[in-house]
Amino acid sequence: MAYQTINPTTNELLKTYANHTDADIEAALDTAHKLYKSQWSKGPIQPRLQVLERLADLIDARKEELARIATVEMGKLISDARDEVWIIAEIARYYARNAEKFLAPSKIDSQLGEAWVENHPIGVLLAVEPWNFPYYQLMRVFAPAIAAGNPVVAKHASIVPHCASVFEELVNEAGAPKGAWKNLFITSTQVANIIADERVQGAAMTGSEGAGSAIAAQAGKYLKKSTLEMGGNDVFVVLDDADLEKAVEIGVFSRLHISGQECICAKRFVLHENIADEFLARFTTAMATVTIGDPLDESTKLGPLSSAEAVKGLSKQVERALQNGATLHLGGKAIAGKGNFFEPTILTDVTRDNPAYFEEFFGPVAQIYVVKSDDEAVELANDSRYGLAGAVFSQNIERAKSLASRIETGAVWINTFASTAPELPFGGVKRSGYGRELSELGIKEFVNQKLVLVAKS
Repeated sequence: MAYQTINPTTNELLKTYANHTDADIEAALDTAHKLYKSQWSKGPIQPRLQVLERLADLIDARKEELARIATVEMGKLISDARDEVWIIAEIARYYARNAEKFLAPSKIDSQLGEAWVENHPIGVLLAVEPWNFPYYQLMRVFAPAIAAGNPVVAKHASIVPHCASVFEELVNEAGAPKGAWKNLFITSTQVANIIADERVQGAAMTGSEGAGSAIAAQAGKYLKKSTLEMGGNDVFVVLDDADLEKAVEIGVFSRLHISGQECICAKRFVLHENIADEFLARFTTAMATVTIGDPLDESTKLGPLSSAEAVKGLSKQVERALQNGATLHLGGKAIAGKGNFFEPTILTDVTRDNPAYFEEFFGPVAQIYVVKSDDEAVELANDSRYGLAGAVFSQNIERAKSLASRIETGAVWINTFASTAPELPFGGVKRSGYGRELSELGIKEFVNQKLVLVAKS
């Protein structure tokens, strides 16, 4: 597996990185395990939280540089890259200022005596992370792990090695001890070996369903805790009383965010029949006129896909959908030229026997469905192998809340774009995975919640 920085806007190879050897991995695990056994991991929390505070400040000081690195390496709009850099600093500060409270002992009323639960680190963790949010994905693991006292070894996606390297540099500069976070450029076989190692006690993974299944199987084989986030096929439900102008604006943004390469962006647009034609007309116009180009250009609204392989894969998906009866309403093909660009695309008439009905399209491809009622909208939303997130648009908030509570996902947003914040838990159900990151829930995934009881005298 080659770790390379290839600019997806031009397909220019910028740098190739050397893979880490088995000896490098052994040294990383040995150092991380020794740190876990040390007072730094098991002692007072404040030295660890101070690292997170310093890290946030360092990120703020280099925000434009970090944003540009991400844009050049994986193609997201420079404005989106700046947003990502901002949120990772906020996540670091959030855990720096809240982790002590989250991890404090909690009392339990018991007839058996005085009882409480303590939260302790469990050991070295493995993080396997994707390219679409090359800093955010790392910080979602690092900040709670370091606050709890769990060292981390990390395997990042092979197309964002520069982001992986600079994140490690920032962690070290913030004063984290050796072993707290180690970036490794390794193969899937080496990942499996790390999970099997007795020094490793858990694995956190975000990525494809195939990779998640492999990691879950290996973690299960060796009785290790794991958390998985493996994508989604999120619905964007527009009811007949929705503010259509707002729904169209947010719908276009959601489908094209990160060039459509986001797990929680809108993919299946579920429209009430009373507004379906008007929504589709407005949505089509907006999608067809979006500004496509260099993601470093502030005026660009749709940049490239992350790689040439991503373009090939998406093209095959669209072609397969059409061969199985879908109608091409807009777009549908790669844009000729040196970069990895794909047309904004809209598919209609996707039936349940079409493979596209159950697939996640990781690119600017929207599917349109029309329903007659709220019940039908819920039924369609839940007829999915995934369950990560979704959105409901209605001016009747109680109606929207009722619908949201019936949709089988890890999150539902009402009248807004799927968004993130340090205090909001993130994760899914079904094939979207299990476990949560961020918030108080995230820091509790990899701690030993130990009961202590003092018997009544």
